[in-house]
Amino acid sequence: MLGLRLGLAEGEERVEPPSTASDAIKHVEAVLGRVLDTRMREARATDPVFARDVAGRVAAFVRHGGKRLRTAFTWCGWRAAGGSGDAAAVLDLGAALELLQACALVQDDVMDGSPLRRGAPALHVDLARMHRAAGMSGSPESFATSAAVLAGDLALVWADDLLTETALGSPYGSRLHDEWRAMREEMVAGQYRDIHAQATGSSGVDEVLATAVLKSALYTVARPLTLGASLAGADEHTMEALRSAGRCAGLAFQLRDDLLGAFGDPAATGKPAGDDLSSHKLTYLLTVALGLARADGDEEAAAVLAAGGAARQEHTVECVRAALERTGARAVVESRIAELAVDGLRHFARTDAAPAVRREFAATVQRASGLAGCHIGEVA
Repeated sequence: MLGLRLGLAEGEERVEPPSTASDAIKHVEAVLGRVLDTRMREARATDPVFARDVAGRVAAFVRHGGKRLRTAFTWCGWRAAGGSGDAAAVLDLGAALELLQACALVQDDVMDGSPLRRGAPALHVDLARMHRAAGMSGSPESFATSAAVLAGDLALVWADDLLTETALGSPYGSRLHDEWRAMREEMVAGQYRDIHAQATGSSGVDEVLATAVLKSALYTVARPLTLGASLAGADEHTMEALRSAGRCAGLAFQLRDDLLGAFGDPAATGKPAGDDLSSHKLTYLLTVALGLARADGDEEAAAVLAAGGAARQEHTVECVRAALERTGARAVVESRIAELAVDGLRHFARTDAAPAVRREFAATVQRASGLAGCHIGEVA
């Protein structure tokens, strides 16, 4: 064993359950710190160069943070299913999800060619800089791509190890593992659908929604909810309600991400704005805009929105943004986000969650969907 059991050093006392999702996030930061310290000691014992260049970068990336939404939704699912008492397992589960998120982001940035993540150079960009600074031979980009893929794999290994430890220590370990296994496959399927759509030039609403559900809605909200609920031995009624709540809230999250990708402020989001537009990446926002432009006979907007490849380079990102605004697509997506968020809360209310837990879920959905101040929690 690794000297850790459910994220706790041997001999430590029982972990009291966090009273809010925000408290759960704070606790998970501490768990991640202990887990990463242990993993770095092991990495140095395995090989110092690997530890410095790869493991160290993965650990630093995880420590650098993020919204920790998956941790918050895991806590909500656990509490909705009656979770109480020792919280070590649910906190470890949250930490495992944050490690898995690191894997997804590192490899997603490689596939998308994104230069920034969390306000800093993406991991593959940093590795290319290291290659140049050290005067290594060969292509810095090729080296960096290969090393970043390995870094993502390492984060996945760390996540799987922590999940396995958690499952082995839980009476519901088999159910937990089944949920985790399904989530990993959905992630891969969603990412493939994403690159497949770009390669084939697909622009259908069904295609974009299928990709969004697999790549984001399930992985960000639905599975964290049901993973947390599994740890509490949830019944099928509760699991079904959480799956429905997660799909709706997860789609709201993804549609907000689409809007931020087109109109967001990089200083606030920590990643470039306009990359999806310049690359003609398939999003619900772009699909809706193109449909509206064609329906209204706006040939100029349709030409800008439908252009791909070399033709797209003739249009600035500002031209595409203007077309999105003119067609009314931005407003349509904003409205859809609010509808999905409300639907998510209604499904969550079908569980036996206490009012305080429902309020926490509403607040987390508001944060994830960018609807803070809209009082969507009133429906709960």
